[in-house]
Amino acid sequence: MSLSIGIVGLPNVGKSTIFNALTRAQNAESANYPFCTIEPNKAVVPVPDDRLQALARLVNPEKIVHATVDFIDIAGLVAGASKGEGLGNKFLGNIRETQAILHVVRCFENDDIVHVDGSIDPIRDIDIIETELIMADLQMVENRISRLEKQVKGDKKLMPVLAMCQQLEAHLATGKPAATFPLKDDETLESAFGELGLISAKPVIYAMNVDEDALAQNNEHVSRVRELAGQRGCACIKVSAKMEEELAGLDEDERAEFLESYGVTQSGLEQVIHTGYATLGLISYFTAGPKEVKAWTIRKGWKAPQAAGVIHTDFERGFIRAEIIAYDDYVANGSEAACRSKGVLRVEGKEYVVKDGDVVHFLFNV
Repeated sequence: MSLSIGIVGLPNVGKSTIFNALTRAQNAESANYPFCTIEPNKAVVPVPDDRLQALARLVNPEKIVHATVDFIDIAGLVAGASKGEGLGNKFLGNIRETQAILHVVRCFENDDIVHVDGSIDPIRDIDIIETELIMADLQMVENRISRLEKQVKGDKKLMPVLAMCQQLEAHLATGKPAATFPLKDDETLESAFGELGLISAKPVIYAMNVDEDALAQNNEHVSRVRELAGQRGCACIKVSAKMEEELAGLDEDERAEFLESYGVTQSGLEQVIHTGYATLGLISYFTAGPKEVKAWTIRKGWKAPQAAGVIHTDFERGFIRAEIIAYDDYVANGSEAACRSKGVLRVEGKEYVVKDGDVVHFLFNV
């Protein structure tokens, strides 16, 4: 299980530059004209986690395996994309495969970089993109309704499904995202409409692309986006594409010094990943042995058998018990054997909820 994030935004907001910088992979051409990203670019990025290195120093494994994030850079959308304008809705399909959306918003002034709409207005830009995502969902729901209306003639059991799709259609038609569609207490959007892959149901993180000055002190554009994000219950982060680009070529010591010079404690990549994990309710647990120290991504609240299942489905099916050491206890005592002798290694059963940072050994029947 890995986190997947689709990066969207209007042309020339710094989206591909941020993709290049975040992934340190200069394979998404960045140019000063719309639609320079003609195919979606994908990069698999290791999740920064200092705890892996700390465990590796104690265990001395053959290798360290990070959890990963898939970043997908989607070509710049414009008003009317859901109806075929610009590069059309071909690219909207790529967003459906992701778990979250990183919406890059231009929050800087620069006369040398043209804006597709001629002026800088982040709230307008957000509305354009989000309207296109809603319209793409509406089109998908309308197609589903058309098929259901034919199927329901031979299968009356589909009537409730048709009725719910019609309610969603009316909701989207008012310009509201699928995320705000009212559901019954025992329902989720996934259970009700999972097969549709609704884009506007996905969690959104606003990435405010600023110049270096606004990193230290918010400008008017940043303040407006923060206010909107607060109203919508969305996360937002502040990044400088230009700074991230410079940061990408530095070694670890230089990176730390560079960030400090701007009064920033985390790189854009770290902000995006940590915010993405928090937004989706994801955590990491670790396995540690002589072959490898590895991070595994699970959802917060998962019980031990579910967590074991991300390693292999056999682990979940044949789960017997789990040996658990909290990360802090492991580091404090220096080894699994020391943790066992000190009594901080716990044996847990099927009802144990795995915690972030747990170092786990699963026992199972084949």
